[in-house]
Parts: sequence; structure tokens; C-alpha cells
Amino acid sequence: QVHFVESGGGWVQPGGSLRLSCATSAVIFKNYLMGWYRQAPGKQREMVAAIDNGGRTNYADSVKERFFISKDNTKNTMYLQLNGLKPEDSAVYYCDAHDGSAWLDSWGQGTQVTVSS
Repeated sequence: QVHFVESGGGWVQPGGSLRLSCATSAVIFKNYLMGWYRQAPGKQREMVAAIDNGGRTNYADSVKERFFISKDNTKNTMYLQLNGLKPEDSAVYYCDAHDGSAWLDSWGQGTQVTVSS
């Protein structure tokens, strides 16, 4: 079982910013593509952003130009910078890793992001 520890969520007003962090083992961090997902109440979990070992990134259309994914290889930690937050961004955010064949679906506790006025 792969463990991910997400943190950094909270409550912000529309237009605000947060930075989420995801820590995992060095083996996973250095060898797997990693990504952020989110799940809002009553909705399916959806991918938000992904980053590979070369630093190439991919984003869901709904978050492009607002969210930015990055990695710190010295800390085995992945980040998601959330800017220009909207109420529809409210969700529990999770991280996961892809082993080249499939996403691991090894979900941690997630971190709650709530955007409201």
C-alpha cells in the first residue's frame, strides 16, 4: 500500500490562493508520474493536474492558467498552487501516482479545500 500525505487545504474566499502539498516515499516520488485529483460531494473524483519525472505537466481544462503543479525532489513532495479559486473548486484534493500502466488508486486522507464568501 502506497501512502500519500496531503496537506495545505483550508477555507478561502473566491479569488484566493492555497498551496497544497503531497508527500510520499522516495521510490514512488522519483519513479512514478504523479498527479492531483479532487472529489466534490456527490461528484466523481476527477484529475486536476499531473507531472512526470521530466517535469512535463498536464492540467484539466477547468484549472488551466489558475493551478500549477510542481515537485521538490529534495523533499519527495509534490505541490499544487491554487490561484483564482472559485466556489466550484471546493472539494477534497488527493494525490496519486501512475506506475506506467495505471494509476495506483492509493488514496490518502486528502485535504479539504472550501471556497466561499
